[in-house]
Amino acid sequence: MMHRSPCPLLATACAVVAAALAASALPASAAPVLVEAEAFESPGGWMLDTQFIDQMGSPYLMAHGMGIPVEDAGTTVTFAKPGTYRVWVRTKNWVEIFSDPNAKTKAPGRFQVLINGKALPDEFGVSGAEWHWQDGGEVTIEGDSAAVALHDLTGFNGRCDAILFSDDPNFTPDNSNEVLPKWRREMLGLPGEPEEEGPYDIVFIGGGYAGSCGAISAARMGLKVALIQNRGVLGGNGSSEVRVWAKGTTPPGLYPIGDIIREFSDDAQASPGTYEEFEDDKKEQIIKAEPKVALFLNHHAYAVEMENRAKIKSVLALDTLTGTVRRFTARNFCDATGHGTIGMMANADREMIDGGRMGMSNMWRWEVTDTAQTFPETPWALDLKEGEFPYPKKFHAEWFWESGFNRHPLNDLESIRDWNLRANFGAWNAMKNKGAYDRYDESGNAHKNARLIWMAYVGGTRETQQLLGDIVLTEEDIVNKRPFPDGCVLTTWSVDLHYPAEQYEKAYPDRPFISKAVHGHGVDRKKGYPVPYRCFFSRNIENLFMAGRNISVTHEALGTVRVMKTCGMMGVVVGKAAAICSKFDVTPRDVYYEHLEDLITLLRLPGYMRRDSLDGEFYEDPKLPKLEEPDMGYVPKASLSGIVIDDSEAKLTGNWAEGAGLPNFVENGYHYTREKGATARYEFNVPKTGEYEVRLSFQPHENRSTKTPVTVISAGGEMTQTVNQRIAPPLAKGFCTLGAFKFKEGEKGAVILGTEGVDGNVHADAVQVLPLEE
Repeated sequence: MMHRSPCPLLATACAVVAAALAASALPASAAPVLVEAEAFESPGGWMLDTQFIDQMGSPYLMAHGMGIPVEDAGTTVTFAKPGTYRVWVRTKNWVEIFSDPNAKTKAPGRFQVLINGKALPDEFGVSGAEWHWQDGGEVTIEGDSAAVALHDLTGFNGRCDAILFSDDPNFTPDNSNEVLPKWRREMLGLPGEPEEEGPYDIVFIGGGYAGSCGAISAARMGLKVALIQNRGVLGGNGSSEVRVWAKGTTPPGLYPIGDIIREFSDDAQASPGTYEEFEDDKKEQIIKAEPKVALFLNHHAYAVEMENRAKIKSVLALDTLTGTVRRFTARNFCDATGHGTIGMMANADREMIDGGRMGMSNMWRWEVTDTAQTFPETPWALDLKEGEFPYPKKFHAEWFWESGFNRHPLNDLESIRDWNLRANFGAWNAMKNKGAYDRYDESGNAHKNARLIWMAYVGGTRETQQLLGDIVLTEEDIVNKRPFPDGCVLTTWSVDLHYPAEQYEKAYPDRPFISKAVHGHGVDRKKGYPVPYRCFFSRNIENLFMAGRNISVTHEALGTVRVMKTCGMMGVVVGKAAAICSKFDVTPRDVYYEHLEDLITLLRLPGYMRRDSLDGEFYEDPKLPKLEEPDMGYVPKASLSGIVIDDSEAKLTGNWAEGAGLPNFVENGYHYTREKGATARYEFNVPKTGEYEVRLSFQPHENRSTKTPVTVISAGGEMTQTVNQRIAPPLAKGFCTLGAFKFKEGEKGAVILGTEGVDGNVHADAVQVLPLEE
């Protein structure tokens, strides 16, 4: 489904004759008329494709009908005068780049251009491996306007960038891949200067989980925010266009930064799921409900302007529907594009491995109907047979339909997507027309009655390049649990790297299209590993943040941080760090070196807290949901206030067994024993003299002691009491109170669990010491 906005500039006349502007470059008689395909009044069944603007210069319309010709796209074109015009159409034969012998005679993306209902004599999309202006011959325009339509002939991804009419026989259109070059702007009658937007406190470029959740976070900190997304829906790979379900978890862990992600995320339980499961409208409405976020859908950021070599002044973005260019100025920018293109254009330090990257997926779904369904032969697709691709048993081709491992992830982006389409259609052709995998169908009719119902034309990319920060996180850091003082985002996905699947790469060893996942075992999937904040800002561009899969990590470490919920939490951290930048007039780097405690204070605020300005007070917004933390089966120590001493930090005497079978323990588990004379001593120092409440955590069980002796050593001396550890503690998170005691600064306090007189196991988990209000 395509979401389109009104196009006031070009809707009624998609091309404007700029005779005065053209006169300096063209003969006086020339009146070129440019029609941008994306600006057609009615796109019909053609889809807007904005993925490859940086490579070929423009958005374009594509006839993605999965073998069924799509409805015509149409518009009305106004001419300065009647006459004979030569027609040029910018297009390509999208399989010719693969040197397919059937490419020219069996081009899949053939279409016609209709002028007032009559087709031009030539078909388009039949030749040319690269984007080019195909000569469509001459047409006579008798009035001052004409109806122009794109008529799809195949349903197999014909594509049209633009149509140009010229009455100058010597005119040839410029085929530059520059984004909206000067001559195009002049022909379209667009302003010579961009429209100004801002200044903003921060601009997020990329509307996936990282950028969207980052924009929400920053807005609730009181910042003025812009969110730029080059497609019509939010969610990135987790949208209805790509349909990768959001993985990773949002554990309670260090800080409550996962609630915004849970608020924003959908409930999709499969990859690919259905359109409805990805809840595009819900995501958009959450962003639009933020009064301090300006949302710019269908805007592609294609250039940056630098204040100096180390600071971004502004970002230029193209409205992919109208051609309008907007200049976004801001204090800070966040590259949440996934591709790292903003950082690349700013010349940020970055790294792209030579090969062996994770690739792009284009998944697909099919269904079984009650009647026979036909599917055209696809001689231009991959000639696949049973055994050369995995059978999609659940009526869908999943994440592992992936290619591009050794192709350039930017320069070859369109051909990577198109190779996936060739593989997808080749597999379906094998199932429908060659009898592949009929053995999986007990009725003998499933493939006969089956039809394609969805195929992603927007690719789900996993790896492009990494923008480098003050820390480049490695797999060794994660596996060895290297501590960082600015650790903040808990990554809970395994080190999941994708490689070509050997059993399916034999037929096309140079361009495999099925992957396998190799999972490392160094990540605690329940508790996670805290990724440091210093991975979220550029080390050489002073006002550039990063969030998402283009952050500062190695190829191996990317395997764990790249999943969507983890990326969303990165955005939340960036949004709060941006508030520190604006409040104290500092850079993202300064937030760590000068204001880390201020950042931590903001990270401790739940997502339903907001302020209306940087100087305002935080308050609970009653319109925002208070989402419960996920039950992880344990209580993170960092989520507890006051002084917390875990059993792993207690001084144990005697023989104690370790356990983790009883849920809701603090941190890593607990100890238990009934050995005579065994003790667990928890020592601590209070920050200042005063009254403190002392609490004890344990998990009840029928074999625990009903009279565990617990001694508190305070400034008032020693006091011993017994605790029934077969009964659940009454306080939150599994604690019971031992009472209020006075402790002195500089004098060690302690809690000691003993075994004298017990009638079961003594259970040692955690001790919490909380200051009492004065």
